[in-house]
Amino acid sequence: MLVPLTRQKFEQVIPLIASGPQYKYYWGKFSNFIQRLLISVVAVVVVLLVKVFFRIEFDLIVFILGIIGAFFWLWYPVFQASVRNVKCRRYKYSGFFRGRILDWWITDRLIGKQETVNSKGELVIVENREKRINLEVGDDTGFSIEFEAPLKPAYKVITRGLIAEMVVMSNRRDLSRIEEFSDIYIPNRDLWVSDYPFVRQDFFGEVSRRLREDSEERPRRRRRQVQDWDEEDDKY
Repeated sequence: MLVPLTRQKFEQVIPLIASGPQYKYYWGKFSNFIQRLLISVVAVVVVLLVKVFFRIEFDLIVFILGIIGAFFWLWYPVFQASVRNVKCRRYKYSGFFRGRILDWWITDRLIGKQETVNSKGELVIVENREKRINLEVGDDTGFSIEFEAPLKPAYKVITRGLIAEMVVMSNRRDLSRIEEFSDIYIPNRDLWVSDYPFVRQDFFGEVSRRLREDSEERPRRRRRQVQDWDEEDDKY
């Protein structure tokens, strides 16, 4: 099932400014925080040196630049997440997709290499690999996508045939060509499968419940032989 979303609903589901989970995603590990903190320190030192050596009199501008540099460690994750969100929101059309998990499998991804020296003094290259879960999600129309995310223990409950929901994005009004899609929600397990948390889960849950209620109401309407369907019923 693929139901078009209004622009207003799409912009609620995909936030412009980073949400809490998105900020946490780009906050990264402790090493990432240290890197940002060092950049903040360097930025403040550079601003002070420029002010001293070039005798800049624009104190307000220097102060603003100093504040921006000093808090780089804090605001940069917001900036990263917001840029990624903007890339999604540039698509003109979107839809809510509900299908099933057709297949799943585990792969290894090379995420980096590290050079080290063993006890014999020989140079050794250590590969850092990450296990990933791959999902193939599709419906009865033949539409399917493949999704990949870091493997987590919670994903052990995933099986073939489970209902899977997501937001899909396109530049075509009829959504005949899907160019991007969000993380996946499995309602039967109340489980999100994601790398980057694209959607606001509260708004996504509202859309999911509304469409589920609509699908339950439609058979009742058919039994009552109601024929005057409103075309807007298929767009949320």
